Amino acid sequence: MKKTISVMALASVLAAGSAFASGYRIPEQSVDSTAKAGADIASASHADATYFNPANMSWLDSAWQVEGDLDYIHLSSINYSSNQRPASFLSGSTKEENFIAPTLFMVSPDFNDFRFGFSITEPFGLAKRWDDPYQSASAQKFNLQTFDFNPTVSYKINNTFSVAGGVRMMYGTATVSSNASGIFPAIASLPLSRFVQGDATGWGYNLAVSAKPDDKSNISITYRSEIDLDLSGNATLGGIPNDTINTTGKVTVVTPAVLAVSGAYTFFDKLTVELTWDRTFWSQYKNLDFTYSSALGPYAMTPFGTPIVKNWNDSNAYRLGLSYKATNIVTLMAGLAYDETPVPDSTLGFELPDSNAYLFSLGARFQLTPKMDLGVALLYDMKSSRTVTNAAGVNGTFTDASALLGSVGLSYKF
Repeated sequence: MKKTISVMALASVLAAGSAFASGYRIPEQSVDSTAKAGADIASASHADATYFNPANMSWLDSAWQVEGDLDYIHLSSINYSSNQRPASFLSGSTKEENFIAPTLFMVSPDFNDFRFGFSITEPFGLAKRWDDPYQSASAQKFNLQTFDFNPTVSYKINNTFSVAGGVRMMYGTATVSSNASGIFPAIASLPLSRFVQGDATGWGYNLAVSAKPDDKSNISITYRSEIDLDLSGNATLGGIPNDTINTTGKVTVVTPAVLAVSGAYTFFDKLTVELTWDRTFWSQYKNLDFTYSSALGPYAMTPFGTPIVKNWNDSNAYRLGLSYKATNIVTLMAGLAYDETPVPDSTLGFELPDSNAYLFSLGARFQLTPKMDLGVALLYDMKSSRTVTNAAGVNGTFTDASALLGSVGLSYKF
């Protein structure tokens, strides 16, 4: 597909993140994971196990299982209060965002201790709009959306151990615009507006192991590999009059590896408690380094050809999930999590006003028939306020960042 990419604007996409998750990862991809604040690894017991823990497919009922979920995501407005003068010009706030994101999961019956699964998810994404002059110069609008297509297979070694793996194909698309005319209104000859559209496909894998010492407990480890999305296409570079270059450019978006260690235990045959630690390997995101098919002049090289240091850190998340079988028809769920930001103070910018997050969630499943059940869930993601002064142009405080996620899903066995 032919793509037109304004490379400097594309830098905003790669540096940017959603207010919904630390970095631009979205861990919650199903009703159960939303209801349990992402603690759906060792306790995964529906068709979404094919994504969250495919080794657990070995412990599911031997039947075709299908689940389709629909997520509604609301991102709040983030406020920035500048410590510099004039504060009224340098301060600003983002626009609110609303999105609908569908996901799909399927698991096969048992075939001689083998089970097969398939999922379509959107594990990384971001969206942010700044209309204020100072911020919109680099991030007036940006969106990143990914689709992860993941067939999996599990093998039950015995009644205690199961192993699994899968191949992942990720498709990503990005759109960005920026407008610096509000900062330099008198210099009409400068190329002050930028626009980007690009897409790419990358490949990876996932692995899982699940151990059930008895009917009440489960210990699981999962790993999802890094996938690099190489966005490339036509590039328009500009910095001063008569120094605009039309060429081709290439840059890589990192979707990092994730390791999860999880344990679950069922008390009184009714209450299942899961504790999960996951680590996202954001340290692979060290800089933004662009390459071009044409040599750049001295005025274009500094803003467009110099690698931008990011040096993100690996981040941890700690998750608690509860599931209580209230009746034969109703199962109640709840969750609590703490999710660290990977972005250091030194490289935080308006493209990513990210901070540590606290997550609170509730949900329920209702068995409509012996083969069908309906799930609903609600999650609130509250970001901490963050005050930063650095060389990236930030000298102030970000506040009021939060997100609300609602999920509804229908499961069916046949």
